[in-house]
Amino acid sequence: MVNFIHQDLANGRWFKMTLAEQLGNAGSEVGRAVNWNRRGNIEQRNKATDRALELLDLTISDSRWRNRLTEIIRSRYLLADLFYGKNELNDTPEKLEKYFYYYALQARNDK
Repeated sequence: MVNFIHQDLANGRWFKMTLAEQLGNAGSEVGRAVNWNRRGNIEQRNKATDRALELLDLTISDSRWRNRLTEIIRSRYLLADLFYGKNELNDTPEKLEKYFYYYALQARNDK
């Protein structure tokens, strides 16, 4: 059995959310990672990054988004490459945060 950071979400609640809600929630963790990165707190940045990656993994496993997998997987790759890799795609924390921001905005507008 996998130990999830977001155990309540992994147990089913995540799969009742819209794509905008899922990516908006992942984006909140990305925003936290970006903020901790700006402050130079690598330990907290990595914890937020791990939480964001887990939420993206849950989104990837949601069969409703099969037609969007390329985009979702790419965003996960960009995040991992930015904070854990060599940033081979020359992304910036600000651009990644902005990408996810629009999903959070959409989720809020849909309510």
